[in-house]
Amino acid sequence: MTDSQDAAASSTRTFEGLYALVGGAFAVAFAALVVPAVLETGDVVGAFAAGFVNPFASGYALDAICCAVLLALWVLHERRRYGVRHGWIAVLLSVAPGVATAFAFYLVLRSRQGR
Repeated sequence: MTDSQDAAASSTRTFEGLYALVGGAFAVAFAALVVPAVLETGDVVGAFAAGFVNPFASGYALDAICCAVLLALWVLHERRRYGVRHGWIAVLLSVAPGVATAFAFYLVLRSRQGR
């Protein structure tokens, strides 16, 4: 391997690690903030609806929903065009814990499949 190839591999590993760190941190925060409240109430629909309690929360919730849809479209496109496998896991992760974890997962997955 040349020095430039070593540098590129190291850079890729660094970015994959950072993606995983941010996605994992969000998943931990989500679990700490949301899961106890859902377990206490048992109301998953109410937990989802709570994201729309005011115009500000509604804007953030709508942004997350649109990002999840865009990620799903991207995953479907790259599965057909480039043969990226297992992207459906990212689509599931976008529901829970959320798009941050799903997006991080998909970027690492795609990087490791050479895309």
